[in-house]
Amino acid sequence: MKNSRRLAFGGAVAAVALALTGCGVAGGGDQDSDAGAAEGDVAGEITFQTWNLKGGYEDYFTQLIADFEEQYPDATVNWRDQPAEGYEDKLSADAAAGSLPDVVDMGPEAAYTLASAGKLTNVAEAVPDAEGDYLPEAWDAVTFPGLGGGTYSFPWYLNTGPSFFNTKLLEECGLDGDNLPSDYDELFDQAETMAENCDDVTMFGRLPEIEVFGSYGVQLMNDDETEFTFNGPEGVELVQRFADLYESGGLTDAQVNALQTEEVEGFMEGRVAWLPGSSYTLKQLREQAPEVYENVEIVPAIANTAPNMFLESLAVNADSENTPTAIAFAQFVTNPDNQMSFAEAASVFPSTQGSLDDPYFTEDDGSDEARVRVQAAKQVEEAKVWVPPTFSESAATYLHEQFAQAVMGQQSPQDALDAAVQYADDRITTSE
Repeated sequence: MKNSRRLAFGGAVAAVALALTGCGVAGGGDQDSDAGAAEGDVAGEITFQTWNLKGGYEDYFTQLIADFEEQYPDATVNWRDQPAEGYEDKLSADAAAGSLPDVVDMGPEAAYTLASAGKLTNVAEAVPDAEGDYLPEAWDAVTFPGLGGGTYSFPWYLNTGPSFFNTKLLEECGLDGDNLPSDYDELFDQAETMAENCDDVTMFGRLPEIEVFGSYGVQLMNDDETEFTFNGPEGVELVQRFADLYESGGLTDAQVNALQTEEVEGFMEGRVAWLPGSSYTLKQLREQAPEVYENVEIVPAIANTAPNMFLESLAVNADSENTPTAIAFAQFVTNPDNQMSFAEAASVFPSTQGSLDDPYFTEDDGSDEARVRVQAAKQVEEAKVWVPPTFSESAATYLHEQFAQAVMGQQSPQDALDAAVQYADDRITTSE
């Protein structure tokens, strides 16, 4: 959850510290108890909870629920929307109190935490043929080897974004605006050239987070997702490259500690040349930074392996009193037609098989929106949800702290990543 909306709805990163152990929820639940849970009449009353969607999409969800209730006259869906702030605390409190809604909007990190506490239905067992309806990478993102390989929510919408380069800045710093980087080697090489030729602008606006390690080519976890492994040679190399860039003046003290919002501000103010953006970035630049907008070039996301994407999903409460109805509704919301409608309304991407072949995602009508949408849709088909579901918000914060110390020469990259891996490993079982 903390990362799944980074590129969605222009919001800030939400925390996902669901400390269920402290709330008396952790410990158990039979992970095999949901087989056949989808069998039964679609009837009765359920509650559907979304995350900060009512303000912009009330008409969409009102009609969606009406369509479902028309198809299933004996079913009633009560829609509840929670604000972004404190959403993870609300999930934690509901889970602890045994009052989790029947169908809940969440990302893979929250799904893992709740599933490990026995609070979510294993939808792969409840609906054995559901997997084929969704993109493999989306399904895999909510399938957890650490929980016996169960799948604990239905993939919903995806988001990703291309790279945005300010070609004017590149050219002012001795680079060719027509020869933009396509991988991290080229990006760092050009960042070093900028550092040599310019004092007041940089290529990067902040230090990367865990998903960048994945797209760089670092193995983040072992195969059964029981231990983190991003302290291997590739991870150390990535941290060292940032340390070298900092030493050459290509990264400022402020940028070492910057947040995503500050990176965006730096790009909009013409101080940062590269921005890993989203489907909203070009519109934001056009409206708020027109001088930068005039010099922006859009290219595929920088990646040595698969680019990153973020995922929202719909989980079903394992203790729902109307499980067949809850599962039917979650599948209804995430079916191809309804995902397509929501993608058009919200500028996101569907996770269903074949949906990205629609002309809406393949044909560029010349508008800024279509230009970004078509580029990002191509990226979705090869992208991966790199953020491990077991990587807690506190682990993300700790990684950034260790990373910053290594970049500024206060410890070695190896020591920094060893400490971050140990910290993250310690929190796989405690769900902090």
